[in-house]
Amino acid sequence: MTHRGALVNYASRITGDHAHAEDVVQEAYLRFDAVNSQSLEEPLSYLYRIVRNLALDGRRRTLWEQRHFTVNAEIQAGQVPADHPSPEAQAVGKAEMRAMYAAMQELPARSRVALEMHRFGGCKLKDIAAHLGISVGLAHALVVDGLEHCRARLCRTVSPGA
Repeated sequence: MTHRGALVNYASRITGDHAHAEDVVQEAYLRFDAVNSQSLEEPLSYLYRIVRNLALDGRRRTLWEQRHFTVNAEIQAGQVPADHPSPEAQAVGKAEMRAMYAAMQELPARSRVALEMHRFGGCKLKDIAAHLGISVGLAHALVVDGLEHCRARLCRTVSPGA
């Protein structure tokens, strides 16, 4: 306790942070206390060595964290866009869905079923062909035609002045 102030100042010069230096001195004292200090020739020198090593380790860890972790991550996390769309994006999305639904209603039944199975059901072309009783090539053509029709319809609906 006699040398606590000097040890904190010593550690503070290494760490660059007075609060961290106090933590270092506390940890050094705990480590020093665990050793049989009666057998040491220079206990104060040994204590300074512990403080120095702990302060340097802390300094290295701080520098490593600064290189590998983002500073002010909380602030940057607050700037990440929300998972939900803005009201404007929701309105546009709803309008596009209405246009898509209307475009799909214009398709012949087989084309609509093929497109729904492929895009919304995740079915493979061979499964669509088996379900509709057609060839795989025709199933592919129905899906492509359906997509082209919907794409053209959406471009006409969404584009201003079109």
